[in-house]
Amino acid sequence: MVTEAAAPAPNGRPRGRRRLAPLVLLAALALLGGCARNKSAASAAIDSQTLLLGNGADPEDLDPQIVTAYTDQNILLALFEGLTAIDETTSLAVPAAAESWDVSTDGLVWTFHLREGLHWSNGERLTADDFVQSWRRILTPQLGAEYANLLYPIRNAEAFNQGTIFDPNELGASAPDERTVRVVLARPTPYMAALVAQPPWFPINPRVLERFGAMARRGTAWTRPGNLVGNGPFGLSEWQPNARVLVGKNLNYWNADKVTLQQIVFYPTENPETEERDFRAGQLHVTYSIPLSKIAAYRRDSPESVRADPFLQTFFLRFNVQHPPMDDVRVRRALSLSIDRDTLARTVLSGGYPAAHAITPPGTGGYTARARVDTDTGLARQLLAEAGFPGGKGLPPIDVQVRNDEVQPLVMEAIQAMWRKELGVKVTLSKLEQKTWVQNQQTLNYTLSTAGWAGDFLDPVTFLDLFVSGGGNNWTGWADADYDHLISQAARTRDPAARLEVFQRAEALLLEKGPVAPLYYGAHTYLISPAVSGWTPALLGYHRYANVRLSK
Repeated sequence: MVTEAAAPAPNGRPRGRRRLAPLVLLAALALLGGCARNKSAASAAIDSQTLLLGNGADPEDLDPQIVTAYTDQNILLALFEGLTAIDETTSLAVPAAAESWDVSTDGLVWTFHLREGLHWSNGERLTADDFVQSWRRILTPQLGAEYANLLYPIRNAEAFNQGTIFDPNELGASAPDERTVRVVLARPTPYMAALVAQPPWFPINPRVLERFGAMARRGTAWTRPGNLVGNGPFGLSEWQPNARVLVGKNLNYWNADKVTLQQIVFYPTENPETEERDFRAGQLHVTYSIPLSKIAAYRRDSPESVRADPFLQTFFLRFNVQHPPMDDVRVRRALSLSIDRDTLARTVLSGGYPAAHAITPPGTGGYTARARVDTDTGLARQLLAEAGFPGGKGLPPIDVQVRNDEVQPLVMEAIQAMWRKELGVKVTLSKLEQKTWVQNQQTLNYTLSTAGWAGDFLDPVTFLDLFVSGGGNNWTGWADADYDHLISQAARTRDPAARLEVFQRAEALLLEKGPVAPLYYGAHTYLISPAVSGWTPALLGYHRYANVRLSK
């Protein structure tokens, strides 16, 4: 899933209340067991099976149909569960709320069979119609859900979301009985089983939404502690903004007997140095990241504590093509062609993140882009001159908004130097906290921005579909009819090899027009206590907390 705000390291905004949270937990544990006061918080929490987890940023919301940040989705995976889940090892869909599913021979009808005895966290029975009502809600135009397009494979979903069809009964989603969800597609979607594992497809209790007037409205109180009702292995117990989110075991979860953890505490530590100190002091079991400067020392002195997992993610520059001079493709291409990505990866990123010469990471669902962006400073200078800015003359300073984490400012400072040397272009950097950084991109309130996207599932469409005209996550202002046609053609192409060839043409066009400039691919390097088991490396970044446990 995705996400726009996924990043290799959290940003550096200070959190005045953050440091108190582990001490509060330690004090609570000390009351439960007299010996706990002599232990670190992480050690004491083993007895109560409380996982202490760094999460990078405070959640903007906990509504599965609203959030876009990867850090928010980390919490949602504890609170909700889809028809399927993503297996960490294979990145393939496995049964979750649905125990099985069938697909028609033409690939257009998917029938999901729910487990017997599913319940919401408040004890209400969860039925197939709850899934159907949830999907109608995210497709409601008034909600303005950025991820509504993930449901467009459903017949008439796009038309309903665009307001050209008004009757929700015309959607290809129905509940023939309480344990059967039937989905009729507009086109064959080979990755459908993985798609329904994504947070936008999670069920939301429609009776709770109605009580808070949230069926077509975002930002209501239904996601607060005491109000939120989910169907995941944990329930929301506490949310102290900028301090912590606490979830407790959901005894109404269908597989509760197999869930070992009793609690998870998510800490929104946005400074990796602070987070590393907390881990070293025994206040965390798992960090969100690790400072680049500390990786070598941990690998040398504590190799059992540092992990480097592959991660399906791309970082890139996003151009606002509606804001001069980024409305000129020659300027965009000149800036992209003058970036030495290989040097960035080798020096600034210390070899921890591979250079990206295309948007889609290599090997995504059997696809590797043939088109690529390489460094060509001669052509870059020529293009900039053709645009009317020879040697950068006459070009106003370009403001680049940067997520204020440990990595992005360093990367952008290096690119700033490259542009100044090779093109004579002057750049200013605006360092922003995650929420503002995302909101500015959503509203096109920027000229040039760093950006990141984590793949929702193992297929190139999860990256290339981002840039269709008017797409909920196309925050560039770019629209191209030829590109839209190629993405649509790929969706209609049933032959797998032919479908990937259409994506090749689409990616080549995307790189040629340059509303984005690829920089580097993702990796997840972090610290983890040997006490944590079941935390399997996950290419898509999804961890099933029901499988995690703590041991001494």
